[in-house]
Amino acid sequence: MPYSLQPIAYSLSHPMLDIQLLRKDPIAVKAALARRSEALIEQVDLILVSDAKRREAETKLQTLQADRNRLSKEIGMMKSRKEDSSALETQVKNLAIEMEQLRIASEELEKKQRDLLLRLPNMPHSVIPDGKTAEHNKTVRTWGTPLHEKRETHIEIGERLGLFDLDRATKLSGSGYVCFTGKGARLERALINFLLDLQTQQHGYTEMGMPVLVRRDCMIGTGQLPKFEEDMYGFDEGTMFLTPTAEVSLTNFYREEIIPEKNLPLKLTACTPCFRREAGSAGRETRGIIRMHQFNKIELVKIVHPEQGEEELLSLTHDAEKVLQLLELPYRVLDLCAGDLGAGSARTFDLEVWAPGQQAFLEVSSCSHFGDYQARRMNLRFKAADGKNQFCHTLNGSGTALPRLYVALLETHTQPGGALAIPKVLQPYFGTAELN
Repeated sequence: MPYSLQPIAYSLSHPMLDIQLLRKDPIAVKAALARRSEALIEQVDLILVSDAKRREAETKLQTLQADRNRLSKEIGMMKSRKEDSSALETQVKNLAIEMEQLRIASEELEKKQRDLLLRLPNMPHSVIPDGKTAEHNKTVRTWGTPLHEKRETHIEIGERLGLFDLDRATKLSGSGYVCFTGKGARLERALINFLLDLQTQQHGYTEMGMPVLVRRDCMIGTGQLPKFEEDMYGFDEGTMFLTPTAEVSLTNFYREEIIPEKNLPLKLTACTPCFRREAGSAGRETRGIIRMHQFNKIELVKIVHPEQGEEELLSLTHDAEKVLQLLELPYRVLDLCAGDLGAGSARTFDLEVWAPGQQAFLEVSSCSHFGDYQARRMNLRFKAADGKNQFCHTLNGSGTALPRLYVALLETHTQPGGALAIPKVLQPYFGTAELN
């Protein structure tokens, strides 16, 4: 089935973290965020109240500073005339005490406002579906024909063919981990090499080798913190984290830099292990490899000119879809509704692959456009033709996550009780046409 998503005109000219926008048009901001959740209206009000108090404190501090400077000059003049300036000196001392109190109050208000702003999600695009749950997501298109006859599950196939060991992984690390073994480990390695070659050789991404540990500022930059800290593996008193996705390191690679406009778009990819506590997922898919605490994932990141955002989101989605098409895995593409968006995303297309053993679609990639939501958090800019510095737009998507791709591959291409037929594009990487 050909790639057929048509471009849709929309604007990301207003970033979520721009306090000027909240001051200028709070009604529009509240209306946009209410599409996600009505509870966010109160959060906007809290930010505006904090902002007003902080500005009031800063204005008063400036006034007191001016008074102090004026009195200090008068004291100097009185002393030059050998006049008694003790009363004015007492006033200056009292002003200094009041100014220090205001400074502390202003810093606390600024800290509170920053924390509230960092927890505020991005505004969803007006073109995406309304709705609060996944039931309201819109199917954009489908590819392939799902097998509705029940097949072996990936657990049954993996145990029968000796591809992985869940029990010994639990003995080593607890639930939510897997040990790929023998041909199963080679199959995962073959998938990783195929996916990286596809994105670098055919789609023009630059392959990167990224650290697994990232600083707190980087996690804040891409929006994992502060809101989702309980899902992250943090240590050293919350200053360092195991990366939950290569999105963090790839997008932050150019943080606090000004990129020449001619260098845009930047297209980066990396395969890294990803670590997630899945704190809110207790009891779901506890056996198998559908939901893991550690897994490998190929990430795709784009840093683009604001005018390129729409086109690049469509091509990013296409780049991720190509993986499933080449591996002959039926899937569907969903345009997520406002209430189901990730916090930082303004628009997201989810790719869900069909897993016959589960008789269900499994999400393997979320292709998202963040506008300048992330760029503002990490001060990532480009120098425009007019010489002014502007915030970049960022996008990312999985190309793809390995565990669920692995699940769909096993359950789709393994004959009941028989061997796994290796898709043609994967055979040069795996070495044979089947696994038994």
